Amino acid sequence: MEQKKKQKTYTPKEALIKAAAYCAYQERTQQEVRTKLYTYGLEPDDVEEIIVRLGQEKMLDEERYAQAYVRGKYGLKKWGRRKIVQGLKAKGISDYCIKQGLKEIDYDVYEENLQQLLEKKNATEKEKNPFARRQKLTYYLMSKGYESDLVQEAIKSLGV
Repeated sequence: MEQKKKQKTYTPKEALIKAAAYCAYQERTQQEVRTKLYTYGLEPDDVEEIIVRLGQEKMLDEERYAQAYVRGKYGLKKWGRRKIVQGLKAKGISDYCIKQGLKEIDYDVYEENLQQLLEKKNATEKEKNPFARRQKLTYYLMSKGYESDLVQEAIKSLGV
């Protein structure tokens, strides 16, 4: 006989403590916290009240979340601006916070990332036909979220 695991419900006070710990672990969006709070069996009014409280206590800050997201994606994963913006929008971050987050990008490092990705991909690309090779490199860099004008410029400077 299969038993469903009963979801534990929390009082708003208990939920606030759990949500604060959830936010302290890593940066979260309001939507992530809201979803988590609903799993605790809370009423919508209680959920919104907790979110406001976490915001007032600086536990929940979407601008800070956007900055951390940008630093991680462009610094570690070497994503371009377009992919970063798309990811933030998918998480429900406001345009203002996205704009603030994008200020974390150092243009020189951004171009360096693009160049490194291009050189690495060019070294491993097996395509011999120069036109098809250029096209493959372009598609790869575009899929990483880089702007087409920067991609074309980088490919030209590499002499592919």
